[in-house]
This record gives sequence, structure tokens and C-alpha cells, in this order.
Amino acid sequence: RVSEPINTPSMREPGGDETAVGAFPPDTVWTQVGGEETFDRLVRAFYRGVRADPVLAPMYPEDDWEGAIWRFRTFLEQYWGGPGTYSETRGHPRLRMRHMPFRIDHDARERWLSHMSAALDEVQLPPMQDAAMRDYFERAALAMVNHLGR
Repeated sequence: RVSEPINTPSMREPGGDETAVGAFPPDTVWTQVGGEETFDRLVRAFYRGVRADPVLAPMYPEDDWEGAIWRFRTFLEQYWGGPGTYSETRGHPRLRMRHMPFRIDHDARERWLSHMSAALDEVQLPPMQDAAMRDYFERAALAMVNHLGR
């Protein structure tokens, strides 16, 4: 299931209230790439592209881009071994259910991946973590497709 972390030694269950990178084990991807600052840069770079995309932008409320940034950042942070803020605030991610109201076809998936790829290129993670994230995003984006049209 896409909403569960991949089973690698660098992953761990989300932690409690710790927020400083130093408060987390050094073997989490979240810690290895620089914690909240890095994930914030990644998600903001991603949404710069999405916001200008004529297919993807309408899927987001125009007046809630900061909310979308916060939700995605905290989800990714939790998934990659950072604080458990997302689940503490919003409950189980339920990715398919949350995305079901939107028409996500292969074109939308490819656009989403293109913006995420550009964001990863901009942030320049270490090679091993970059590869793990790209693999995860590829699988997650495919799992969100809910319409066969292009």
C-alpha cells in the first residue's frame, strides 16, 4: 500500500513531539536530507510548478496553497521518518480516498511526476535518498490514477 513506508532500514515509525533534526535517529531519510527545511524546500518547489499547471492547479483551492503545502510537507516528513504531525492532526493519510474526488488520469500523473522531478532536481538530495524518493513518487502517483482516459 502506498500510504505505508517502504520497508528499508532507513525508515522508522513516526515519532512523538520531537521537531529538531538532532532529536531523531540519524538513520531516517528525513534526518539524512536535512529535516523540515529540506522537505519545505522540496514541497514549495513542487507547488510552484503545480500552481502554474493548467491541469493540476484547478484540483487545489485557490485560497489554500499554504494549507496544501503544509499537508504535503507534513505527510512526506512523517513518511520518511520525521515527526508524526500529519497523523496527529489529520489521522490516517488515506491517500486514495482523499484523491478520489479528482479526475486523475495518466496525463495528470505524468504532470505531477514532472513537477516533482523538477523539485527534486532543484533540492539536490544525496543520490541514495533521491533515488528512493523518486521510486516512491513513481509508485504513489500510479496508485492515485482513478481514470483510464488521458
